[in-house]
Parts: sequence; C-alpha cells; structure tokens
Amino acid sequence: MTIPAEQYAQVNGRRLAYVDFGGDGVPVLAVIGHFGRARMFAPLAAALAPAYRVISLEQRGHGHSDSDGDFSREAYVADAAAFVRHLGLGPIITLGHSMGGVTAYQLAARHPELVRALVVEEGGAFNRQPEIPHPVLDVTGWPRRAATLRELRRQVEARGVPDAGYFMESAVEHADGWGFLFDHGDMMASQRELVGDWWADWLGSQCPALLVHGTDSFVLPTSMARRMAGRRPDTVLRELPGCGHWVHDDDPDGFAAAVRDFLDRL
Repeated sequence: MTIPAEQYAQVNGRRLAYVDFGGDGVPVLAVIGHFGRARMFAPLAAALAPAYRVISLEQRGHGHSDSDGDFSREAYVADAAAFVRHLGLGPIITLGHSMGGVTAYQLAARHPELVRALVVEEGGAFNRQPEIPHPVLDVTGWPRRAATLRELRRQVEARGVPDAGYFMESAVEHADGWGFLFDHGDMMASQRELVGDWWADWLGSQCPALLVHGTDSFVLPTSMARRMAGRRPDTVLRELPGCGHWVHDDDPDGFAAAVRDFLDRL
C-alpha cells in the first residue's frame, strides 16, 4: 500500500504533520491517539475511497509534529480547531482513536461550527481509576535507543507489552541507533492530562456520532461504551467482538465497514 508523503501545516505557532490520502470525496479528519502516527489510517483511507477523503493529523508531540511542552486538553483541541480552519474544509467529519477520539468529541463540543459528525474509536468519556484500572501506560523504562529495530521491539515487549507493533510505527533510525519519535516524558505528561471526567464534553455536542468499541478492550469497558451511547442522542454504538483497544488493527475490514455504513447514512 502506497502512503502519500507527509505534509506540514503551521498552526498556532508550531508545525503539525499530517497525511492527506487525497481524492475528491467527502473530507474526513482522522486524529491519532497516544503513540500513533498519521499513516496508521492508510487502510481505512483505502477502504473509504473514493467516496471519502481521509486527512490524518499527527497531534502535538507525536510523529513529526512539534511540541511546546503543553499537553493539556485545551492545547490539543486548539490545535485541531486551528488545523480544520487551516484546511478550510469545516464543518468536517471528525474521527479519532483513543486520545484522538477524545480530542474529536471535545472539538465538537467546544467548536460545534467545525464538526458535522463524529466517529470515536475507543475514546472514553471517563478516564480515571477505579473505572479504568490503568489509565496511564508507564513508558519511563522503555529504551531510548537499540542497535536494531528488532531489538527495540524486543525490549519494549519485555517490559510487559505483548505486541509492540502499534508502537513500532513511531520507531526510526537515529544516528546512534533505533528509537522512537516521541519523547518518553512528553507521553507520560500527555497521558496524565487525559486522566479525568470528560462526560460534559461527550454530551456537549449535537451532531450524529458513531462510537466504535472493541469488546476485549482494556481501556474502554463495554459497560461504559453502552452508557456513552445510551446517554448521548443520535449516537450509534458498534461493538466488534474479538477486538481490543486498537480496533482498526484487530479487524480493519470490520472497522472500515462500520465507519462507512455510518458515513453513508449521514
């Protein structure tokens, strides 16, 4: 699968990286979650084309996007709003995975003029103990450098990550070995900022919404996903059995079908 080259937008005084998968279809802004890369949405973009044009944003501190050390929810939402205005495509369908899903529905709540519909993959309305046993993935002990890509992955998996494939999308070769594009401390700070009660934002928009949930997820409990769909009007819940937190990786065809069915009904 050929992935278009990254592009860059100057918004709010910093450079944000994104991938525009192109075409003349209805634009869809896709927002990555923690540790993600814009190219992760390539299979979805291919499945939705040519009816939809996916534009995938790397949030601050991720991939090749700049960071100023501020990982507050307000900063993330401000970036997304500025990026939509930069594109000149609003109101836009906005899709997000995990933390990106929270950014998506917070954007809809705080800037309703920019969002016409929501697709939230595994982005919960409440991210705090005890409902979420482990809201922060501790990456402080992860390797900074390794001699090879295989060794980098081995060391990450040795620290309790069963399959590091998702994280390895952010691995690149530096002058002194293989390492990640993200800063470990930044990711810890960003995850801590996501810990909280976001029900007001989830319920704060009026646009149609699709909530995609993997029933084996360790991040979003099924009971919470059902409460989210039940409490928010005009919201469709699609549960994908056998999928975990990364539904788009666990069942790319099922994920794309759920998204396309929702979008085609708008």
